[in-house]
Amino acid sequence: MAAALLQHALRAEAEPLRSLKVVSAAVAGRGGQPVSENSVVALRKVGLDITAHRSRTLTQQMLDDALAVIGMTESHRAMVMLQGAPVPANLFLFREFIPGPVEREIGDPYGGPIRAYEAARDEMVEAIPSLVAHIKTLIAGKPA
Repeated sequence: MAAALLQHALRAEAEPLRSLKVVSAAVAGRGGQPVSENSVVALRKVGLDITAHRSRTLTQQMLDDALAVIGMTESHRAMVMLQGAPVPANLFLFREFIPGPVEREIGDPYGGPIRAYEAARDEMVEAIPSLVAHIKTLIAGKPA
């Protein structure tokens, strides 16, 4: 869900943000699995179709190619730190840049009711403006 929401937000931005590719990958689990039905329903309610999405397992090449690596929880960040050689310099939480005292982690709704997926979706949507603003700073500091 996070990748689709962020990709949608970036498409509304000017270049080079519009052309950034958002890739979703699991730090644990198998690749090739279809997205959960509740994920499909939660995003369909906001006009996004993720029915064709299939899971991918995180690889070192993905880490090496990424402008930023964004996890949902501190445990995701820790797993990336264990897997990455080297550890990505730009490793963040999706909600890390929201100002003020807010919950930084987004719980995994997998296997839960649709309202858990909708709550996770809404937490992601709330974070997108601050995340996009931070991505702009990363691009501005990136060597040509």
